[in-house]
Amino acid sequence: MLPRREFLRRSVVYMLTLAGGHTLAACSQPTPTPTPTLAPTATNTATRVPPTATLTPTATATFTPTPLPTATPTMTATPVPPTAFDPYIAVARGANPSAITRAAIDALGGIRRFVKPGNDVIIKPNICNSAYGPEYATTTNPDVIAELVKMCLEAGARRVRVMDQPFHGTPAEAYRKSGIREAVEKVGGQMEIMSAMKYVETEFPKTARDLKKWKVYQDILKADVVINVPIAKTHDIAKLTLAMKNLIGVVTDMPALHTALDQRIADLNTLIRPTLHVIDAVRTLAVKGPTGGSLDFVVRTNLVMASHDPVALDAYAAKLLFLRKPEEITYIKYGAEMGIGRWDLDKMRIKEVTA
Repeated sequence: MLPRREFLRRSVVYMLTLAGGHTLAACSQPTPTPTPTLAPTATNTATRVPPTATLTPTATATFTPTPLPTATPTMTATPVPPTAFDPYIAVARGANPSAITRAAIDALGGIRRFVKPGNDVIIKPNICNSAYGPEYATTTNPDVIAELVKMCLEAGARRVRVMDQPFHGTPAEAYRKSGIREAVEKVGGQMEIMSAMKYVETEFPKTARDLKKWKVYQDILKADVVINVPIAKTHDIAKLTLAMKNLIGVVTDMPALHTALDQRIADLNTLIRPTLHVIDAVRTLAVKGPTGGSLDFVVRTNLVMASHDPVALDAYAAKLLFLRKPEEITYIKYGAEMGIGRWDLDKMRIKEVTA
């Protein structure tokens, strides 16, 4: 038996040995630190797509351009043909432009045949440039336009607007230089600058041979009454500028029209059908049209002529003013072939008056 002192010593040594062994084991085999699990952020959750999800195509992937609006090929205003008692063409002669304008319309039966109370009226003159005043016969006579405005208002028109699209200078400059702005506003009419926003691609009737669609000024199609008032003059390509050709001023891109000018003039007249056509021949530009530039090119003829039929009126003016056969003016020939109007002048009643 061990003495009590020795037994206690050995017990202490034994316990220290056990404790040291556990300590060494703890150092040689460290307990692994658990990896923290991060909660998904809001962004991760929003963008996570399950493997079986089907992605919806984006708007860009499926976008189809919206086509430009296309106007219906109709016009509110329509030509007003003569009654059995009215002439087909009226011609007035005299030195006073206002007086012969009124006389020509009266010879057709009066302005009230064409304009009714409350009508919205557009008068379309030729104000093609801002370079020359009316004495040069490149723009419609302001007194002729003013008299037509007065007559329309006398007939009860709600408003009368006058407008054109010049190819030289700004509309404001051309309106002023032509004398038309002052004359129109003096008698209560309105001058309108034709807004680019109002030109809309428009389908043409099936009778048009070449033009299928073109941008057309929509107010011309919507007005109750449209009166077309060109000045009679020569033209370097079309030979003459008369009623049919004056309608070029209600569409865009005039240079492109000139690639097939005669046919496209005729085609325009299948869609744009004014109530009345009035040719200003107070002065005519006999040569160097359409802009002239010298008073030597101008002839004082003191005439105003009117009809609902632009083909007939142009045929008559070509013969009377320029000594040209209607068939020599190709757009007149096409207009007759296409049924836009007549050119058998010998079968028409033509009334001449003096004022």
